[in-house]
Amino acid sequence: MLEPETMTVVQAIVLGLVEGITEYLPVSSTGHLIIVSDLLGLGESATQRSAVDTFNIVVQGGAILAVLGLYFPRVIQMLKGLAGKDKIGRKLAFNIIIAFLPAAILGVLFNDFIEEKLFNTPAVITALALGGLFMIALDKIKFNKHDEDDKDDALDITSLSWKQALFIGFMQTIAMWPGTSRSMMTIAGGVLVGLKPKQAAEFSFLLGLPTLGGACVYSLAKNLKESSDAGTPNMFEVLGWMPIFAGMIVATISAALAVRWLVSFLNKHGLALFGYYRLALAALLGILIAAGAVSLDAPDAAPAPTLDISQ
Repeated sequence: MLEPETMTVVQAIVLGLVEGITEYLPVSSTGHLIIVSDLLGLGESATQRSAVDTFNIVVQGGAILAVLGLYFPRVIQMLKGLAGKDKIGRKLAFNIIIAFLPAAILGVLFNDFIEEKLFNTPAVITALALGGLFMIALDKIKFNKHDEDDKDDALDITSLSWKQALFIGFMQTIAMWPGTSRSMMTIAGGVLVGLKPKQAAEFSFLLGLPTLGGACVYSLAKNLKESSDAGTPNMFEVLGWMPIFAGMIVATISAALAVRWLVSFLNKHGLALFGYYRLALAALLGILIAAGAVSLDAPDAAPAPTLDISQ
């Protein structure tokens, strides 16, 4: 017998909004989704937890649609390049593929370990704090230089070497730890190889297309296969089609707005503000847990502990 749908449209809209706002900001969308899912009381059984974890990855499809819309000319340029009609587009496309490969390979190899060991609130809190310190340090070392240095001959995403693209790709693999932030690591990687913050952000957005797309397809296929093999409900049967659709739509709209804002912000500021936000959020969650205001008790048979303040 199928379990009743366990996610309301309102809950899906909240998660879609969180995904859209945080996906391209260097604050960790996955970390926020894990925490907010638990705060909403989702995932009370192993089946529900698996469905919610899959939704939290699949909803990133909304962020993909946002970047496809905002950077459509650049995407077309890369497609023309792959077809042999645009030399610059071909080089950029190859660099995106090169940067994508480390996460594609390591993500498949360590996916089960990551979901089992790191998809939980304590791991997210740790990553939020460490990432915050990293961003503050990077801001002081690198970002301030861009406020005074706006040379026309600065490195552009179309002039990246394959080695620089590969470095950014390996930086992205660190973000497989939920709470770290894919956006943070790829923007940081871009800045470290010489890109301006705005250029680093654009490369990060474009790199997110295959990375997030691959994660969405892999997680969805894995959920459907495992559900079929075990004779258990899949994500759509557990959560419902309407909530999933609503979450995707909201994620698309909010991600487009967040991308526009981030590009404008990075033109004038660095990453320090996001670093302090991450430290504050990690501290707040730690205090609430220590005070007993929230619980880290895992639901029966669930693969990872959860944060539950519904009591």
